[in-house]
Amino acid sequence: MTQDPEAVMLFAAGFGTRMGALTENRPKPLIKVAGRPLIDHALDLVNALQPKRIVANLHYLPDQLEAHLVPKGVLLSHEKPEILETGGGIRAALPLLGSHPVYTLNPDAIWSGPNPLTMLREAWNPDHMDALLMCVPVDQTVGHTGKGDFKADENGRIVRGGSLIYGGAQIMKSEGLMDIPEKAFSLNVLWDRLQRQDRLFALTYPGRWCDVGHPEGIALAEGLIADV
Repeated sequence: MTQDPEAVMLFAAGFGTRMGALTENRPKPLIKVAGRPLIDHALDLVNALQPKRIVANLHYLPDQLEAHLVPKGVLLSHEKPEILETGGGIRAALPLLGSHPVYTLNPDAIWSGPNPLTMLREAWNPDHMDALLMCVPVDQTVGHTGKGDFKADENGRIVRGGSLIYGGAQIMKSEGLMDIPEKAFSLNVLWDRLQRQDRLFALTYPGRWCDVGHPEGIALAEGLIADV
């Protein structure tokens, strides 16, 4: 079995609570930045890969996302009655994603620079890696006020702490999800295990990145797009 990824998982199930009133009647992936829904900016990155399958998980206000995504050829993984978080969401979608490693992408970020997914594809080495995360140095982020998530050694292996922000794009093998007992769980559970096994790696993004997880991020992201 080849260890090259063939499918992409888009995380679209969340409630978007940090967006406040903007997500009372609209799922966060459909909030517009520069006149287009966030998830369409993400699909631009995804479609450049020409993957065999694109899958999105849905939970909050799923009918709106279904109407938007089905005409674009996106397969849907409905999470009900409860939301499954990132790790549980991928595991539930595996019948659609397949058994190969998968790309995952959070739609609530704008990237200014090279396509992070194509960069991940070029750097992926399944002999040494079980997950390869695209990370952004804190000083290259826009509107980010928190601390970093990871630090990397000279070979790209990462541990917690440091000045790298996880940007929301990765390639990962899915086998490690199968023996996690919880039904709903974060990918952090898997990442921590891979870190202990020296199988967790990062690629450092050379461009800029903006989190659009809060209302102020919309204007910041539009400014970033306008600077291109």
